Order: sequence, then structure tokens, then C-alpha cells
Amino acid sequence: MATQERKLPFGKIEPNSARYFASCTVGGIVACGPTHTAVTPLDLVKCRRQVDPSIYKSNLSAWRSIYAKEGLRGVFFGWSPTFIGYSFQGAGKYGFYEYFKYLYGEQLFPNMNRTAVFLGASASAEALADVALCPLEAIKVRMQTTLPPYAQNLREGWSKVVAKEGFSGLYKGLYPLWARQIPYTMTKFATFEETVSVIYKTLGKPKESFNGLQQTGVSFLGGYIAGIFCAIISHPADVMVSKLNADRQAGEGAMKAVSRIYGNIGFSGLWNGLPVRIVMLGTLTGFQWLIYDSFKVFLGLPTTGGH
Repeated sequence: MATQERKLPFGKIEPNSARYFASCTVGGIVACGPTHTAVTPLDLVKCRRQVDPSIYKSNLSAWRSIYAKEGLRGVFFGWSPTFIGYSFQGAGKYGFYEYFKYLYGEQLFPNMNRTAVFLGASASAEALADVALCPLEAIKVRMQTTLPPYAQNLREGWSKVVAKEGFSGLYKGLYPLWARQIPYTMTKFATFEETVSVIYKTLGKPKESFNGLQQTGVSFLGGYIAGIFCAIISHPADVMVSKLNADRQAGEGAMKAVSRIYGNIGFSGLWNGLPVRIVMLGTLTGFQWLIYDSFKVFLGLPTTGGH
């Protein structure tokens, strides 16, 4: 007896069509906005310890102290710019990645090494996605790294930055953000794609022989491994982004500020908060790929990687 084909919620979506790329864009929002918001407590403590390593003795003592003074709202302080910013970024990162992967790998350079395609597509996608993320990230970092807080909410933070520094003040961290996010995303996507391929080869069966649940399990494992590499590669730039947004002087050029801050913290200071970031990004990246590929399976699309 033939098995009944699952009815797809929005009909069949052809790969590499406009609907396909739009679906991947929505999948990026679903994967990135909620997951980044969920780890706001980790991000809050990480950012504060990057700026001032002596502020808390440990992550646990930090959360206890914050919760005792401010309650749950204090532990999730900065969630609104995080949610909106990383929803925008996720839309661009995943949607543009799928588009550039198709453009570079199948249209412009069909014979190019696949890893080079993954690296180029992810770099291009992240460069565009960060333009949307940067204003929200600037406000988030200001809110989280200053005591008393620079602003109590996104609206207040946006108004204060624009009033004091103009609209350009929202983008003064764009170059450091690119320096952090582009290598991060190149590592995230290329490592994920290659890791998933290795997992399927190790399992000894083609990807198509596994059901959707099993494939998304592979996506989670591949994403977690990729997240560990991402954390290590992008951490120094992440520290510098936090420092720049919290400690850049009025009228100071970006490179001058970087040089001054580096002179104060030294090379070892660039690695403050790394263990927390490894846990945060491993978990975050694993769940992002799990959610993203689960969304694709829901729409009747193949999961990412392993081809």
C-alpha cells in the first residue's frame, strides 16, 4: 500500500525560486531572533565582564546579584534590541546566504571549490545583514555595558544616540561589527556544511535515507560544533565591539579608539569571557540550525548541507 504524501502547508516550493529564498529569509528570522533573545542573560554578563573583568566574580554570582536588585527584567536587560536586531540579521544572513550560494556556486562559478562557495556566500550575506543589525547592536551594547544603564529600553536608547551623535552614531561600530561577524559567519556556515557532510559519510548512508527528524538532529550536532569554532575565531573582535560601544570618546576615530583600548587591555584582554561565549555560541548555533532546518522540513524543503 503506497504511503500518502504529506500535504505541504504552502504548496510545493521549487528550490532556488523567489519563494524558496523568501522562505529561507523567514526561516532565518525564526531561527535567530528568539534564540539570541533566549541567551540574553549570558550575553549581558559576557558584555559586562568584557568591559570590566572585575565587575562579577562568576556568571552565577552575576545573575544572583542582578536578579536580587532588578528581578527577571534585569537578567534579560537588553532583550528588545537583541530580538529586533538579530531577527533582521537572521533574515539577511540566511536568506542572502542561500541566494549567494546559488548565485556563486551554480550561476557564476559552477566549477569552484564548494568550501570557497560557502565562504564567499556567507561573507556576502553577513556584510549585508550587519547593516540592519548594527544600529540595534549599538544600543544593546550601550544598555548592557554601562552602570547605571545608558538607557532603559530600545526607544530611549535610539533617541539618545541620535540626539547626541546623529544617525551616524548608530553605525560607528559597523567596521568592528563586520570584523567580528563576517569571520564568525564564514566559519559558522562553512564549518557547518563540511561537518554535516562528514557526519553523513561517517554514518555510511546518504542523507536522503534519513527522515526529517534524524536530519535535523544532524543539523543540531553540526551547528553546535560550528558554534565552538565561531566563538574562538570571532571572540577578540567581539570584545573590541563591546569596548568601542562603551568607551569610544566623542570625535575619536575608529582605529585610534581600537589602538587606545588595546593599549589598555593588551592581548590577554581580548579573550575575556571566552568560556561563556563558547557555551553560548555552541548552544545558540546548534539550536539555530535545528530551528532553521526544521522550518525548511515543515515547508517540504531539504535540510542544509550533506549534498
